[in-house]
Amino acid sequence: MSLDLNGKLAVVTGGSRGIGRALAEGLAEAGADVVVASRKVDACERAAGEIAAATGVRTLGLRCHVGDWSDCDHLVEAVYSEFGRCDVLINNAGMSPRYDGLSSVSQELYDKVHAVNARGPFRLASLFGARMVAGDGGSIINVSTAGSLRPTAVELPYAMAKAGLNALTLGLAGTFAPKVRANLVLPGAFDTDITLAWPEGFKEQAAVINPMGRIGVPADLVGLCVFLASDAAGYINGAQILVDGGLYRSL
Repeated sequence: MSLDLNGKLAVVTGGSRGIGRALAEGLAEAGADVVVASRKVDACERAAGEIAAATGVRTLGLRCHVGDWSDCDHLVEAVYSEFGRCDVLINNAGMSPRYDGLSSVSQELYDKVHAVNARGPFRLASLFGARMVAGDGGSIINVSTAGSLRPTAVELPYAMAKAGLNALTLGLAGTFAPKVRANLVLPGAFDTDITLAWPEGFKEQAAVINPMGRIGVPADLVGLCVFLASDAAGYINGAQILVDGGLYRSL
């Protein structure tokens, strides 16, 4: 079984930066054509162009706010209009705004966090998955968080939404099989632009308590996701894989 993704088309949400950008590049390096989707079309187009120049694959940058139901519908239609297929969907887009205590969380913040982290992936996976089943099959990879397994008050709305994403993945693994596999990746603390909002010293503390002596970087997820997207993972379905350096090993 091969890790070669030549001839496949992958869609990565939140693909213009951070983990999503690393995954889009990794899939392209493995041979897949790639659609980079996020809220800012200029960032998507720039990332898609740079990936195409570096790898030689066909790429496309498309605007999609995954928290908007109609944007999700438009993304699916645009992908099939341009490529006629989708073989890999990575629901990576996410958001976790800071707040001052649970009682300060507004309905607007709560609904926005749920829309981006759970509702949008549900819509995209439902639409892409149904078309994958009608076509040649495919792989859905949902990027959650280790915090969904042990949430704290600091990111509780986010953890709750990602827990919904976890449940979605397990449901999809039974709904669309055997032609479409759905798997879950659960990163721990990762060094992305999100860490810029962390309190002073928090990143260093997170590294000290991790068995690997550091927090993750986007490249740490690439090999796993390329594998899950490939035929080499043909019997892996409904898996929930921690990528946290061993911090949550007691689970």
